[in-house]
Amino acid sequence: MPAQIPCLWFDGDAQAAADLYTSVFPRSRITKVTHWGPNQPGEEGSVLTVEFELDGQPYLALNGGPEYSFTPAVSFQVFCADQEEVDHYWDRLTDGGKEVACGWLTDRFGLSWQITPTRLPELLQDPDPGRAQRAMQAMMQMVKIDIAGLERAADGG
Repeated sequence: MPAQIPCLWFDGDAQAAADLYTSVFPRSRITKVTHWGPNQPGEEGSVLTVEFELDGQPYLALNGGPEYSFTPAVSFQVFCADQEEVDHYWDRLTDGGKEVACGWLTDRFGLSWQITPTRLPELLQDPDPGRAQRAMQAMMQMVKIDIAGLERAADGG
């Protein structure tokens, strides 16, 4: 199967976005930057594309212009082992962005992210339907996911 590489369309912010994302995620790096050349639609010498990796997953950031923008219909889900990881990604990606609900946020570039502790799907799939329902109700009241709060709710507290 050929590689799947998400291409993210920006209006001039491709380099800044790639710089942010590679600073937030471990084992990440910018691998290539291309620039607009002479007689091309963009300003000669300005950044056209930035190829980067987030924890080994390749991405392409394209400065395509103002024609398109991100919507929450597409988001990137980040699974986190514990609350410390949730807090790290939440704090870094909401800086200049906005908190939404149920673990969703929009970063300063308009890209949507779901910061999801691995404990959340475990609780939502609990074999005890009462525990699962209480965890779901608690999650629906949260903006950033609080693992301890989910567990208390699941336990009936």
